[in-house]
Amino acid sequence: MQIFPERTKNRPERDFMPNTPLIEGPRTSSLAHRAAVKQCQPKFMEIALNRYNNRRARWIAGALLGFMALPLMATTPMDDDGLRPDPRHESVGELVTEFIQKSHYSHISVDDELSSRVMDRYIESLDGNRMYLLESDIEFFENYRYQLDDIVRSKPLDPVFELFSVYQTRVRERLDFALSQLESEPDFTVTEEYQFDRSEEPWAKSEAELDEIWRKRVKNDVLRLELADKPWEESQELLRKRYKRYLKRIDQVKADDVFETFMNAFAHTLDPHSSYLSPRNSEEYRIQMSLSYFGIGASLQLDEDYVQIVNIIPGGPAAIDGKLKPKDRITGVAQGPEGEIVDVIGWRLDDVVDLIRGPASTVVRLQIIPAGALPGSGEKIIALTRDQVKLEEQAAKSDIVTVPRDGREWRIGVIEVPSFYRDYRAMSSGDKDYTSTTRDVKRLIGELEEQGIDGLVLDLRGNGGGHLTEATALSGLFIDNGPVVQLRNSSGRISRLDDPDPVARVAYNGPLTVLVDRFSASASEIFAAAIQDYARGVIIGQQTFGKGTVQNLYSLDQYLKPEAGPGYGQLTLTIGKYYRVTGESTQHRGVDPDITLPSLIDSEQFGESVRDSALPWDTIQTTRFRAGEPLDSTIESLTASQMERAKTDPNFQYLVDRTRDAEEARQRKTVSLNYEQRLTEREDEMARELTRENERRAALDLEPLESLEDLDEEDLPDVILDQAAGIATDLAEMREMQRAPAQTAQNRG
Repeated sequence: MQIFPERTKNRPERDFMPNTPLIEGPRTSSLAHRAAVKQCQPKFMEIALNRYNNRRARWIAGALLGFMALPLMATTPMDDDGLRPDPRHESVGELVTEFIQKSHYSHISVDDELSSRVMDRYIESLDGNRMYLLESDIEFFENYRYQLDDIVRSKPLDPVFELFSVYQTRVRERLDFALSQLESEPDFTVTEEYQFDRSEEPWAKSEAELDEIWRKRVKNDVLRLELADKPWEESQELLRKRYKRYLKRIDQVKADDVFETFMNAFAHTLDPHSSYLSPRNSEEYRIQMSLSYFGIGASLQLDEDYVQIVNIIPGGPAAIDGKLKPKDRITGVAQGPEGEIVDVIGWRLDDVVDLIRGPASTVVRLQIIPAGALPGSGEKIIALTRDQVKLEEQAAKSDIVTVPRDGREWRIGVIEVPSFYRDYRAMSSGDKDYTSTTRDVKRLIGELEEQGIDGLVLDLRGNGGGHLTEATALSGLFIDNGPVVQLRNSSGRISRLDDPDPVARVAYNGPLTVLVDRFSASASEIFAAAIQDYARGVIIGQQTFGKGTVQNLYSLDQYLKPEAGPGYGQLTLTIGKYYRVTGESTQHRGVDPDITLPSLIDSEQFGESVRDSALPWDTIQTTRFRAGEPLDSTIESLTASQMERAKTDPNFQYLVDRTRDAEEARQRKTVSLNYEQRLTEREDEMARELTRENERRAALDLEPLESLEDLDEEDLPDVILDQAAGIATDLAEMREMQRAPAQTAQNRG
């Protein structure tokens, strides 16, 4: 269970506009990622381990204490010594209810129907995988299904805590049972399977049924360690410590934690981006904004018992090292080059963060299970040196890709834009050289054109958003003038943002492609949509995230004015939506690319459309704008050319094969508990990967590998970027062919 707002498993950031509320990027969750800072707000912040520098980083670095897995923090049922609501909680509930009814974009009524949905989400947040609660517990919860609206608005919150105590009791029972299973070594010769995904299974009807589920869970834990060459005695001791650590954390849950959990179940029922932060997490947010600590530069969230990498922050130690990847799971942390690895499976997120944080220039070692690894796969050790995220390394950067074709080398400029940033602090102080996305991209375009590029790729992959002003300004570098985006607030009033410098010449009018993926969100989607709607360039890649809502942050202390104590926390509330100049919302659907390319990112797991409470796609009236000539026939020709090249491109076929395997792996919900079968599966998978890699290398006249351990992932090509460069070359060729007749006629004249 998450005590922090539920994010997408990978959450882009939040966007902001001057003199307007925040515009959250899917957070995910950050993220991933809240505080009004005069004219322009920082982007949405995701759970992370490094700092958001000058409000420009794509993901905040550091870790809010938000994502705590409550299965690891249960307590005994509520009694004289149990958890109880604080009077502050009732005040917050009343105020939040008032905000929701008056200010939320959807004008949601806090009534019995909403109460029912909140109950479902509360249960899901407690036990989404149905590993703890019994069917009888759910029947007990039903007594309060239509009372939660009244409870949060005016009545004592004791029932919320009572429901939580039921869950706490079940967690303790399960952990006690898990410990009992370690008394004897499991038999791995038996043919049976463990169902690790129970999210759609019926609730267990009896403790005996849960015992059987947990017998297999413990057996799987032991088997995974055995496949990692741990002897039984060592596995036994390691798991005993792990389960006892879960129990130890039972007493560490605070009343604010329970209340925050419930309030986020309430807020996420409205939409995925409305959320509540407890005073503790509000303070952590403030600390993050101070840019005062060091880390590794990775966004984190809890996924069941594991701390999982959500995103890698550009410019941070993890990004520079390049070995840590999104969806990697951290199983252990060690200090220094020689420190003992501490098993962190089942830990609270904030405790894991405390281990990973540390002084600058010190080493932390992470033991991880790589993303996509089959159960039982071996773990890796990654050593990282803590540091601050370097601002200059988060900024836009350029490169030139050469594309050989028909005896000629075409030069394609590539500009990577990790976020939409602007250093408002420097700008407000009068610094004429303040940094911003638009300024940096304009400068890079000039440098690339001096080097004689034939076309340009603007790479927005993984760009979770940022300052809306930068999205509109960047659009102005490629379109003459006109509107960029429309915004509708909760009262229905529609405003629009235009190119902020309509008289300025475009910075680049050559062949343009924009590269996006599922993690391109919010401000990225606004820019890509504008380029597409104006027919200025070709959008390539994957359907974008679909985050098209606007959030405002309310510091509840300003309204309730605490005299002393911890305070009341913060509320983030959705108060508006984005719309394209065509009138279509970017919410839910995102931006569909003109040319789709394969991706290892699963669009069924990530993105706004997978969230059941996401606001719907809709339309408003088209605003007046002047588009270029339609690109339909051009896109059709480009698509045909790309598909033809892809047939003979070993790197592209390699990506297609990996994508297919990843999709097959995602369909699995069970794993064998037979040692020989699991070992065979792992060996077969490694052999298949080695064969595929060597086939790719053979097609490229490269030396084969003897083992996957010899593979340096940094040497692997960026297949998608190469495809985008090829498409940009096609555009450049078309442009030359169109100009050739006119030039010939001129010469004749």
